Amino acid sequence: MKRQVIFLTLTVMFLGLLHGCATTTFQYREPTYTQPIEKGTVLRQLSLEPGLEEDILALNPERIAERDIQDVLSKAPAPRIINIHGGIYPVHLCMASFSEFLIGMGYPESRIRSPKDGSLSFSCYESSEKMAGALAWYYEKEGLRPMMVGHSQGGIQAVKVLHELSGAFNDKLRVWNALTEKYEERYTIVDPITGTVVPVVGLKTSYTTAVGAGGFTRFLPNQWIMSGRLRTIPDTTVEFTGFVIGMDLLGGDLLGFGPANIYTANGNAVVRTVRLPLGYNHVTVPVTSHLVESQEIKDWINNYTPAEVPEINVTFQSSSGNILWAADVWHSIKKHWVLELQRAIRAKRDMVNAP
Repeated sequence: MKRQVIFLTLTVMFLGLLHGCATTTFQYREPTYTQPIEKGTVLRQLSLEPGLEEDILALNPERIAERDIQDVLSKAPAPRIINIHGGIYPVHLCMASFSEFLIGMGYPESRIRSPKDGSLSFSCYESSEKMAGALAWYYEKEGLRPMMVGHSQGGIQAVKVLHELSGAFNDKLRVWNALTEKYEERYTIVDPITGTVVPVVGLKTSYTTAVGAGGFTRFLPNQWIMSGRLRTIPDTTVEFTGFVIGMDLLGGDLLGFGPANIYTANGNAVVRTVRLPLGYNHVTVPVTSHLVESQEIKDWINNYTPAEVPEINVTFQSSSGNILWAADVWHSIKKHWVLELQRAIRAKRDMVNAP
């Protein structure tokens, strides 16, 4: 245990040296961020060459190679990723490392950073109503259903947001403008795919995942409302993966063992529970930016096949810490990147061919 504490301290100090003195100047604006959205607005601005559309439609979402990302997906938009970090400062730097991993694997930085201030993640102490409203705003403005990645308390918060969207806590939810960082006085959006006006309550993410959600963090006041709900996933996400670490006192019920850690759907969402090996560290699981420094490791990650108990059967020449978590999450992100683009392209074609 003492060695783990020393390791955690050194890791966080190192990340702090990398990020602590940096200032973010990132700015990104889609035209749709500041213009009124009407039926067809977002689909008309999905400007892809016909050949690129065909290439995207031909992709197998379960088998996306690095070449597919470089030659096809990099030329198209991507779903917004909402990262939610845990609550102990400066654990947000671990989620920053994960964002760097995603960017290094080919995901657009503009769909990870906040368009307001360039931040890479929400805090788990942010209002779940606000996060739900932000998901609605991004979907309306960008046309692809967002994804959520939650770590530790952030994992509990991600599931809480799904329950918010299901109407478990509120009958209505306001839209939260991620550009102005203010609530808008409306409870509906124009669905960019169907063109109909729909309430925020009932919207879906394309993919949501949580790692290290549970354990002692269940007893914090901001999470009491999740009692009896954490392991139940509503229909407000298409797919959910919950990662459990054995001997995880901080984030695993009964130290991460037993049925108390199994996630289940209360509807039609596709739900998986993945058990990470003993030795994975609750705090530093998202520290993954080092993985993109090795082409050998990137190739293994891009070829990874999901499993409930994933394993590594090769020895790498460089550090591969947290590779199983990173590979599984990356597989799902690639998958839903493709599925969301295919959904939007088909909707645009239907709109163009409509009488």
